[in-house]
Amino acid sequence: MKQIAKKIGVVLVLALIVIQFFRPEKNITTQPATTHISKLYTVPADVEQILVNACYDCHSNNTVYPWYSNIQPVAWWLADHVEDGKKHLNFDTYTTYNLRRQYHKMEEVVEQVEANEMPMKSYKLAHSNARLTDAQKQLLINWANSVMNTMKAQYPIDSLVKKR
Repeated sequence: MKQIAKKIGVVLVLALIVIQFFRPEKNITTQPATTHISKLYTVPADVEQILVNACYDCHSNNTVYPWYSNIQPVAWWLADHVEDGKKHLNFDTYTTYNLRRQYHKMEEVVEQVEANEMPMKSYKLAHSNARLTDAQKQLLINWANSVMNTMKAQYPIDSLVKKR
């Protein structure tokens, strides 16, 4: 029995060593974001800081990777998280979204922050600066609402919201 456990242990260690050579592509770009949300809507400095600390790692084209992102299979898990986050909302490509999607994404920012669903609990565990105070949450909510109000002032509501 000890020999089988020892063999399993050796196989597991070897597998962990081998998978270190298979790394996902990092979410880092050197190109300036010409389609960033700030190209259409004002992003005050205090809101930008919240976005940097709590949102951009998963919702932009530039992730700041922690040291443990170099260890497999953690890197795969992080890459999947980032890919999924960008699929839902990418602040770097925000201006490429159609008007309804832009508007809806701001609605979702409000909903997710109010419900304490964003930033995700797992992200906040490793990033203490992503734990938003009530004041920071309100600032982010107010900003998202102001983006929606700007859109409503510029476009007919039926171009922003689907008819029910």
